[in-house]
Amino acid sequence: MQKLNEDEIQAELAKLPEWSETGEAIQRTYGFQDFVQSMGFVTRVAEEAERSQHHPDILIRYNKVTLTLSTHDAGGITMKDFDLASKADGFAKAQR
Repeated sequence: MQKLNEDEIQAELAKLPEWSETGEAIQRTYGFQDFVQSMGFVTRVAEEAERSQHHPDILIRYNKVTLTLSTHDAGGITMKDFDLASKADGFAKAQR
């Protein structure tokens, strides 16, 4: 997977407005009603990450979950990151 340039990253971020660029990664924090909902979301993300062999950094704080995505093999942000970000957004909507 090829690393995206800054224009490509900004174009993809425009499609996912709650995500932001942070260094060589994209990041979003999700809010849920409680810890159980947060963990349900994390489980869905983990299953997809394992299926696609693309594993995010995950920070869990009770009812908040922060995902940080970067393609380490490419040395930065790729379409693989945006694909998982989009799927995670769908999982979050279904979880609420």
